[in-house]
Amino acid sequence: MKKTHFSEWGIESPRYWGILAVLGAIIAIAGVAVFYMEHSGHWVTGMTNQVVWGLPHVFAIFLIVAASGALNVASIGTAFDKKVYQPLGRLSALLAIALLAGGLAVLVLDLGQPGRLLIAMTHYNFKSIFAWNIYLYTGFFAIVAAYIWFMMDHRMKAWYKPTGIFAFVWRLLLTTGTGSIFGFLVARQGYDAAILAPMFVIMSFAYGLAAYLLVLMFVFKVDGREIGGVLLRRMKNLLGVFVAAVLYFTLVYHLANLYGTENHAYEAFILRDGGIYTLLFWGGWVLVGCLIPLGIIYHPGMGATRGGIIAASTLVILGGLATVYVIVIGGQVFPMAMFPGKTIVASGFFDGVNGQPMLYSPSLPEILLGVGGVAVVLLLTFIGIRMLRFLPTTLSDEVADPHYSKS
Repeated sequence: MKKTHFSEWGIESPRYWGILAVLGAIIAIAGVAVFYMEHSGHWVTGMTNQVVWGLPHVFAIFLIVAASGALNVASIGTAFDKKVYQPLGRLSALLAIALLAGGLAVLVLDLGQPGRLLIAMTHYNFKSIFAWNIYLYTGFFAIVAAYIWFMMDHRMKAWYKPTGIFAFVWRLLLTTGTGSIFGFLVARQGYDAAILAPMFVIMSFAYGLAAYLLVLMFVFKVDGREIGGVLLRRMKNLLGVFVAAVLYFTLVYHLANLYGTENHAYEAFILRDGGIYTLLFWGGWVLVGCLIPLGIIYHPGMGATRGGIIAASTLVILGGLATVYVIVIGGQVFPMAMFPGKTIVASGFFDGVNGQPMLYSPSLPEILLGVGGVAVVLLLTFIGIRMLRFLPTTLSDEVADPHYSKS
């Protein structure tokens, strides 16, 4: 394998500034939506006393989970010493930081009052998984920033692999912590399952790799850089393995719930009687997010084309958003059975309602805030690759494949 050279993103200046202007406009519109929600109160959103985590949280959690998975590309090259992935490490680490920053931006701006952030930063309840995650998120920024430094500075070569291994372990902890938010939460019938923590880890592998593939192929296409078929085939097949693992964990999660009688009503709601949530589960989570991408990836014709890889990656991301929506929103709209098998008098806060899920409809400001978080991710990524040498000049088979032979 030949030595890899890196350079800044060489897109023409007018086109580059045009892309930044579009992303900046989206972020500005999201800022107006935040201002509207903050000054009017959250009653203008679809959130209620029952559904306190709305669509912005879906975007935020998806981006945070994908951040961990995006770093997996760099981890494969460093922690597992796969040389074909090492040239991809710089962009992988940058995208991971950008995804986490975009997700946390959405999360922070949905607090209702910006001043609440100071409380979250200065008062900790270490019995709360939320407090643990603050350290996991801030630690991720610091560790990955050091990881990028050691990748780009040859004088720090001795620290490159140890830091990469540490970053790999930390990102597993981060995603486990995010999944444990739901796994430790006993106040919702759809949560309170230990399998959610490892399921979020494997979800991060799939969503992060899909996001990385789309960004990599876009920036290389725009700049006229070459990506060899060997590298794309490896990453495409790896994406297929991760998507299949997501489908497996989905099956185990719901079979485990069906085994316990107390969860039968919730499972009936999600799998059969939940309206939009049932549609999103079967149509979004299972079909769009798992089965169709697997069909494309392993199809001998479509799976070998770049269009097929782009389509599969896009569907994985769309299915991932549907997955997080079903977990986060679907888990809230179905109230917990306070006394299973008993007739209960309902309160005004729906804490005694059994099997009559409350509806939630995302509002336009919530949608704009979530999309604004995605724009933040792309803006940070494009600025980073334009200013510093994050991109390999080529990823052709001759350069990237250690087993390349002209014969």
